[in-house]
Amino acid sequence: MPETTRFWTEISFNIVYLVTAWWIVVLMFSRRSMVAEGNRKTAALLLWAFFFLGLGDIGHVGFRLAAFALNGLETSVLVFGRQLKIAPMGSLATAVTFTLFYIIMIMVWKEHFNKSYGWFCYLLFAIAAVRLLLMTHPSNGWNSLEVQQTWSIYRNVPLMLMQLGVAYLILRDAIDQNDKTFKWIGALILMSFACYAPVIFLHKQVPLIGMLMIPKTIAYIIIAFFGLFKFYPKRIQPVFCESKTR
Repeated sequence: MPETTRFWTEISFNIVYLVTAWWIVVLMFSRRSMVAEGNRKTAALLLWAFFFLGLGDIGHVGFRLAAFALNGLETSVLVFGRQLKIAPMGSLATAVTFTLFYIIMIMVWKEHFNKSYGWFCYLLFAIAAVRLLLMTHPSNGWNSLEVQQTWSIYRNVPLMLMQLGVAYLILRDAIDQNDKTFKWIGALILMSFACYAPVIFLHKQVPLIGMLMIPKTIAYIIIAFFGLFKFYPKRIQPVFCESKTR
């Protein structure tokens, strides 16, 4: 597939994804007053999770589009006396917000299932901190269009561990409480992991495997829909009170 065709196919899909993701975020925000009182913390956290996810992907898609429109993907701008390529900066933005997404999902699990943070959660938070620290190393090549596979693996292994950890917490308690919505959310996180891991480890050797990012992205949209339908009704739910027989 020619580079230009591949680029526009990727961009077109990402634009559809972004429009859908932000439409869900806007719906969540507009319906926030209709959320049941007991679900407000969980609902607000889900809103923030998808806000950050969408924000990072706006950077990823928007920066690439801007670079392509200006002078191709190699376009750079002067920032604090240093030439920075526009397109890779979007990848850095989404890497940060993707980490924040999973940090917030741990908080969603805590609030929804009324749990406390234990050693396992603190381990996941520590893994998130390690990932963010690894992302600061110059060898990541954030100013290059060439993916540095070794450092891509280094920084993404912690993210994959977070995915597995969050899926475990959600599925464990969703199964225990027979919570169908969160069973699906946990399963979809595992699906995203199953699509993401091969791309990280094999993209250089098998470029076509990058197509797995499409079902991975669709999984997050479905999670967002589950959150919308679970916590954000179209109208305030009536409360029925039973009168006591005296």
